[in-house]
Amino acid sequence: MEVILKEDVNKLGHRGDVVKVADGYGRNYLLPGKLAIEATAANRVVIEQMKASAVRKTAKEKVAAEMQATELSAVELSFERKVGENDQLFGSVTSSDIAQALEQKGYTIDRRKISLEEPLRSLGEYHVPVKLHRDVTAHVKVTVAGDQPVAAAATA
Repeated sequence: MEVILKEDVNKLGHRGDVVKVADGYGRNYLLPGKLAIEATAANRVVIEQMKASAVRKTAKEKVAAEMQATELSAVELSFERKVGENDQLFGSVTSSDIAQALEQKGYTIDRRKISLEEPLRSLGEYHVPVKLHRDVTAHVKVTVAGDQPVAAAATA
């Protein structure tokens, strides 16, 4: 099945692209989610108009993302977690935790845009990439600090 993407879809294509997908993926995910339309002859004519508006929309989004990236580069987040021996955390700091902390500071960022391959499971300072736009990535400084180790707390 050929579809025309109305939005950017990860690992598939960008807005305005004509892509070939499995029938089930197109019918059950892309079309109901309004992420794509069928690539019929009539819709192909509409593509040209969509591409022109997409270029304008992408340019506006990129400018807004660049402004937000400069703001986010100054943001520093710190998390305090319980720590065991060898500075291993009893939990972890996930992209959801980072998204919530950013929201408390006034930045609404979807947790899926936070590029954290694995949750942070040890103490230290990290620079976490946040993909704001296809071409714009900001880096947020995240510090994971620990309270007293459990072994030391048990003996005290």
